[in-house]
Amino acid sequence: MSTQNTPSGRIGSLTQLQWLAVALVVITGVIHVYAGIVEGRVPVALAGVGFAGALVLFFFDYRRRLLYLIGIPYTAVQIPLWIVAKSEYGIIDYVDKAVQVVLILVLIYLYLNTPTEPTGNTPAAAD
Repeated sequence: MSTQNTPSGRIGSLTQLQWLAVALVVITGVIHVYAGIVEGRVPVALAGVGFAGALVLFFFDYRRRLLYLIGIPYTAVQIPLWIVAKSEYGIIDYVDKAVQVVLILVLIYLYLNTPTEPTGNTPAAAD
C-alpha cells in the first residue's frame, strides 16, 4: 500500500496532496470569510466557515474519504452561484475560483485513491 493510500490521524503523516488540499481550503475559506464580511453577504462568509469546519474534521481524522466526497459538490456549487450572484468581478474572485477548480480536482483524486473506511459493523468471525 502506498503512503498516499494510508489514512492516519497524525497531522505529520499527511501526504503532499493532502497538504495541498488543506492549503487550497484555507485560501478559499479565508477569501470567503473576508468577502462575506466586506460585502455584507452572510452566505458567503458562512461558506468560508463551512470550509473551516471541514478542516477541523479533517485534522481530527473524521471520515476523510467522506469529507473528500462532500467537498466536491460543496465547492463545485459555489462556482455557478458566484456567476449568478456577483455583479462585479475582481482579480480575487478569479483567483478564488481557480483555487476552487484545483481543489475539486484534488478532492476527486483523493476520494478515488483513498481506501474505504471500515464501518466497525462487520460481524465477528465464528470460533
